[in-house]
Amino acid sequence: MLEWIGLLGLIGLLGLIGLKHKIPKGTKGAWIRMGGLLGLTGLAGFWVPPLGASGAFGALSLWGHPNKRFSRFAFLGLFGIIGPFVWFFTTI
Repeated sequence: MLEWIGLLGLIGLLGLIGLKHKIPKGTKGAWIRMGGLLGLTGLAGFWVPPLGASGAFGALSLWGHPNKRFSRFAFLGLFGIIGPFVWFFTTI
């Protein structure tokens, strides 16, 4: 079961939408969008499977996007907390 939790990290690939459809520089929420960099911790999922779910943080980079359709995907980035949470409680 724990191996499949890491697949939640694929949500973070939605953050790549921001590369094609740029967010204007004056848009509020820049610090939350920087949280999208936490999605790189999902690479640890290759060694510790539950940590792969933290890759979902990459979707946070769409926070405050002018296109509301893309902006809704940013909330999925909050699933990234599941990875470290499950990893911590399975190692106790």
